Amino acid sequence: MPNVLETRITNRFRVQPNHANNNNTLHGGNLMKWLDEVSAMSAMRFAGETCVTAQVNELDFERPIRIGDTALVEAYVYDEGRTSVHVALRAWREEPRSGETEKTTESSFTFVAIDADGKPVPVPDLTVESDEGARLRERALEADY
Repeated sequence: MPNVLETRITNRFRVQPNHANNNNTLHGGNLMKWLDEVSAMSAMRFAGETCVTAQVNELDFERPIRIGDTALVEAYVYDEGRTSVHVALRAWREEPRSGETEKTTESSFTFVAIDADGKPVPVPDLTVESDEGARLRERALEADY
């Protein structure tokens, strides 16, 4: 059975001018796409199946990410249903020269595992095998997305 830490994926995206809005900061739609991509990878690693987005839970843009910064996205599975997978997400603005980070976004997405015919399939039980995994899972459950 997969554990929380095995589903943790972190990815970086360089924010270029073509990712920007009229304020020369990362367009929210681009960040949502990146959140969806990274969380889908986490969900599929957990389920061992193709997973499709079923729900985007509360998504707040706390601060902007500027052109030239790096968007750092972290995702991990924190809970499961019969065929659903709940993925916690956080994003940071990272200054590429110093590595200084500042949290910009927090959310959770729900996915459904599907088979080759697009029909929902059961997912395994999530396990917690470390203090770090327990801490991450508890933080996501307390966030009450």
